[in-house]
Amino acid sequence: MAMHAPTLAQWVGDPADFIASYWNKRPGVFHPEGGGHSSFTLADLDTAMSTGFFREPYVEMWDGDKLPARKFTTTRTVARGTPAGFADARRIRELLDKGATLLLRCVDQWHAPTRTLLASLAAELGRPVEAFFFVTPAGRQGLPLHRDDADVLVVQVAGSKTWHIHEGPADESWHAGRVTDQDGPRPPELLRTTLHPGDVLYVPRGFAHRASGDQGLSAHLSLTVREVGVSDLVDTLRSLIAEELSLPERPLGEEALASTAARLLTHTAERLAGLDAANLVNRARARGRAGMPPAPDTGSFAELAAHWSTAPADGYPAEHRQTAGARG
Repeated sequence: MAMHAPTLAQWVGDPADFIASYWNKRPGVFHPEGGGHSSFTLADLDTAMSTGFFREPYVEMWDGDKLPARKFTTTRTVARGTPAGFADARRIRELLDKGATLLLRCVDQWHAPTRTLLASLAAELGRPVEAFFFVTPAGRQGLPLHRDDADVLVVQVAGSKTWHIHEGPADESWHAGRVTDQDGPRPPELLRTTLHPGDVLYVPRGFAHRASGDQGLSAHLSLTVREVGVSDLVDTLRSLIAEELSLPERPLGEEALASTAARLLTHTAERLAGLDAANLVNRARARGRAGMPPAPDTGSFAELAAHWSTAPADGYPAEHRQTAGARG
């Protein structure tokens, strides 16, 4: 993991000290000079809602449990169809007033500044990163006690929120999600802290946690750093084996089938030669990062219009004229 990490540093200070002292080990609270940067704010939430395009599953409401979408979304009439799931800002505000929590999923997929920020963080950490935004009223708990299959950096944006961080998993048999009585005794609490705007909390992967609004309308951005699992390693192996693989899809007869199997084994051995555990893990992490949303498009429709305004009378810019003529 790179120690030169200016993006990470704006939340945790010295990246080398953070990695050595906290990463995968223990929770921590940080108070960066000038406050931890958040690429998404309540003003951005207003903008997202005002577009009219914002919809489920990017928006959820929770009140102990996940609320049915019909309680905070509406249908539209589009091209004689009636698609559902569009966020209803009025209903969402009413539910917030009654104590529910608003959760925005995968902010990086639809908010360009967040996408750019996470691309930098992912490059520094060598792992894919996603962003979630939570809004919780004072005195109310958002999600129940749960474990995340990710390391989480929480950046407090507005109001304040009190966090309870409990011990991490005792062994490799743990599962992500809600911690219930069926999981045994509640894990001991390691840290209790109240975050104010600009404060940053680190929660290691698998450490159980819950949070409640403290004062005002609490809003925070959660940056979730994903780690690979067995399925990712297996998929990476399959992908590696499939690279440059050229075999008949349906061999005819026993002899052809045996020959194809032999060639497959030879190809697999060649592809895996020199592959060690560290290399496999790094490849799997790289595949995860490759699956993140692409960098925002720097082009614009205004530029496209300006470009086409220079077209000759036939309506096509010079570089498109030959192609257009071919289309007739």
